Formats: sequence, C-alpha cells, structure tokens
Amino acid sequence: MATIQVRIDDKLKKEAVEVFENLGMDLSTAIRVFLKRSVIEKGVPFEMKNVIDEHKMKSAIARMNAKSKELGNDKLSLDEINEIISNTRKRK
Repeated sequence: MATIQVRIDDKLKKEAVEVFENLGMDLSTAIRVFLKRSVIEKGVPFEMKNVIDEHKMKSAIARMNAKSKELGNDKLSLDEINEIISNTRKRK
C-alpha cells in the first residue's frame, strides 16, 4: 500500500472533510474514490471548465499576437515554441 502526502489550505481541508462526512466517508476514502474513478475515466471524472470572459480572452490573444510579431517570432513552428519553453524551464 502506498502513501500520498498533499499540502492543502486548512480551510479547504475542513470544508472537504465536512462535505465527505455528510456523504458518510472520510477524506482518505474520498480521495481513493476520486483516483479510482479517474483511472476508469482515464482522466478527471468530472467536467472542468475555465470560465473566461470572451472579450478579455480575445483581447489577450490579440496582444499576444502583436507582441509575437513585434519580437519577430510570429512564424515559429509549434516544435520551435516548445523547444524555447523547454529551454527556459531548464534554466530556472
């Protein structure tokens, strides 16, 4: 049997314990249920949405495209972009 340690905010833990106790399970059982269901689903077992204001998103994309042209890297391939990201991460 393996052990997993996770650091979470005290408030989040308290609220989660309360939710799962109301469902008749402890936090460890709830986490095991989540992991088992994730394996069955081969992913997160619920829909994940990132609610973004569409206008803000379009504005951010436009700024990103303008900056890319300004820097002269608007013609980079996806592989080149990924290589730059990888190299940047290695330097940190």
